[in-house]
Amino acid sequence: MSEEAAATATGTALIDLALMLGAAMVFVALFRRLGLGATLGYIVGGVLIGPYALGLIDEPESVMRVSEIGIALLLFLIGLELHPSRLWRLRADIFGLGLIQVVACGLVLSALLHLVLAISIPASLAIGLPLALSSTAQVVPMLRSSGSMREPHGERAFSILLFQDLSLVPMITIIAAMSRAPADPGTPAGATLALYTVGAVVGLIVAGRLILNPLFRLVGHLGERELFIFAGLFTVIASAALMHSLHLSTALGAFIAGVMLAESPYRHELESDIEPFRSVLLGLFFVSVGMLINLEAIAEEPLYVALLVVTLIAVKAGVITAIGLIFKMKLGRAIWLGLLLSQGGEFGFVLFAQAERAELIAPEAASLFSAVVILSMAATPFLMNGAAWVRQRLPEPDHGLDGPETSPETNAIVVGYGRFGQTVAQMLMAKRIPVTIIDVDAEQIEVSEGFGTKVYYGDGTRIDLLRTAGADTAEAILFCQDGDELDRSKLEAVMEAFPQAVVMVRVYDRVKLMEFDGLDVALFQREMFESAVVMAREALLKLGISERETGRVVREYRVRDDERLQAQSGTGDIHAAKHRMFAPDRSLADEQPGEA
Repeated sequence: MSEEAAATATGTALIDLALMLGAAMVFVALFRRLGLGATLGYIVGGVLIGPYALGLIDEPESVMRVSEIGIALLLFLIGLELHPSRLWRLRADIFGLGLIQVVACGLVLSALLHLVLAISIPASLAIGLPLALSSTAQVVPMLRSSGSMREPHGERAFSILLFQDLSLVPMITIIAAMSRAPADPGTPAGATLALYTVGAVVGLIVAGRLILNPLFRLVGHLGERELFIFAGLFTVIASAALMHSLHLSTALGAFIAGVMLAESPYRHELESDIEPFRSVLLGLFFVSVGMLINLEAIAEEPLYVALLVVTLIAVKAGVITAIGLIFKMKLGRAIWLGLLLSQGGEFGFVLFAQAERAELIAPEAASLFSAVVILSMAATPFLMNGAAWVRQRLPEPDHGLDGPETSPETNAIVVGYGRFGQTVAQMLMAKRIPVTIIDVDAEQIEVSEGFGTKVYYGDGTRIDLLRTAGADTAEAILFCQDGDELDRSKLEAVMEAFPQAVVMVRVYDRVKLMEFDGLDVALFQREMFESAVVMAREALLKLGISERETGRVVREYRVRDDERLQAQSGTGDIHAAKHRMFAPDRSLADEQPGEA
């Protein structure tokens, strides 16, 4: 390549990158504002600048090859969160639930393609099996942002996704076995590919024990942050490159490398160093996915494409929901799981290309079903909003859990046994105070029973349920649940029904506290207020402020905060008395000699 051509290519690449980042910035901000999520913003931005709309970028495939590193980084970070012991604990869901989902969805979709569209059996399998896979790059960030990754239902979703990633190898093998094309001497046979998979996984595990952990210890002792970032990126890229060279899943290689470092003392630093790269590259991946949407092909047969998308989503959601119910998930959770995994996945593009090279499907079919996958991914944020709406309106199923009517008479009732309620209840039990604990989350109740704590199922904001729990004779009713389940009218009803009980309420913030203004409640406790005051107090002491002066700051802050709250409640204006807030130009004057 001549110097002039190289300069032109560099300029073009910089312009393309600027366009992608600009589109991502604008549309992600817009879609977040509309409550539709970042993923859809990335995809729509890509559609707009891609070759089938404004045509600002002509080669999205080359961009996608680079941005796929974002998926590898995502799986690496997930691996860092999974200790090998936790991964072992999930083995039943990975190889049970995951296997059943892939096989069931793949065969049902393949059968529909064969019977309804009269596609040959090999072609139906080459299309139907890839459609059974879901989008790891889309679903996992949704699980992480919602805090569901460590919840039982979130772990089940992740287990299915992990098995889907593992199933990439056998699917490639199946397509290769059905191939009508002359054998490619550069592609290993199916049995060889399986051996490569086992060997690569074992090799990465050994490398993690013998090389990675000593490497990060050495880098950690040197204390150079740049070296730490380079070491982290080297680990991800090298693992992905090894798997790619063996025609295996690059994301799986990165995931295994992360698991091997999950017990490393440098895990948290690795997460913070790699997260920015992951966010940018994963965003670019979704932009490039949007650029691949062939608007012309969709415009030619819009109803046909729409029907295929709806069928894909409906079939996968239905099959996965049924599987979830078989595995004894609640109906609402099973529907949530079905809709969460109802879209096609990014590995479908790889498998469709493989099927095209194997002469099992025509290029037009590969393009069509790639568009179906992309449109199904674009629909996922809307489907999740719908899932939340459905769950709120479903009747509560019979969980087989004990209700509070079976509880013994106790001195105190704790409503909500999350991280806040656990602390409250345990401190009461420390002084042998009998406590009845109520929670509406069946999964939380099952987890609590594993720790030997009896929690009763039910909505603790209902008067009738509180009465069956013994609220008529209870000395205290403590509302410790998350969210806005308890409003002013419900709280007033509780206080009127059980006047003998001391009522205490956890509230989310000062705005929620303003809603309860004027109620004669023994205690309103804002979620983060006391922990923030404790941290600020310790920070002042560590920064050299005396114990006496620190105590004075804490007392004055509490007084001012209470004054502001009263003014805000009285006027309904959140900005009332803002002059009482501390600020750079409104600090607390030093204590004068002789002041108490």
